[in-house]
Amino acid sequence: MEDAAAPGQTEGAPESRGAQSMAGALVERSPMPGGLALVSPYHTHRAGDPLDLVALAEQVQKADEFIRANATNKLTVIAEQIQHLQEQARKVLEDARRDADLHHVACNMVKKPGNIYYLYKRESGQQYFSIISPKEWGTSRPHDFLGAYKLQHDLSWTPYEDIEKQDAKINIMDKLLSQPHAVPKGPQSALKLHPLQ
Repeated sequence: MEDAAAPGQTEGAPESRGAQSMAGALVERSPMPGGLALVSPYHTHRAGDPLDLVALAEQVQKADEFIRANATNKLTVIAEQIQHLQEQARKVLEDARRDADLHHVACNMVKKPGNIYYLYKRESGQQYFSIISPKEWGTSRPHDFLGAYKLQHDLSWTPYEDIEKQDAKINIMDKLLSQPHAVPKGPQSALKLHPLQ
């Protein structure tokens, strides 16, 4: 008569450290968790198909590959967001440089936000703003026309070809901000609306 397997050991085959490292960490066996035998140790700890360890190792490897692929996908999204932010930062800096240059252009009047100003260049190279458009000058235009810009209320400049698009954006923001529920209230007001019972 064969001796029964001792608690904590697999019946039929001793545990192998090589098998453990190949399959990953195995769960410790306890035939009586908390002092109570829940199932028969014979049925739960007997030696099974040796290919089970191979399948477990393959499953661990596949999980590692999925985790790596998932992390790579997330990092790719973050990299694309960083590139987008870099492009936005570059545009902000270019627009700021252009706005600063336009504020230093010669002008014999007080510039008022909301008005369109026309940029001309003299033969001497000096640039200046005028409120007279090239169309109003007609054939008697004295200097080269460089472009038209609208002075916005934040003192930025919008090129003439972008005025309609920029005004549409500003109108949308004004409508959103004028609605009473457009801006979410702080957490304190949310607590007042939903008091804890």
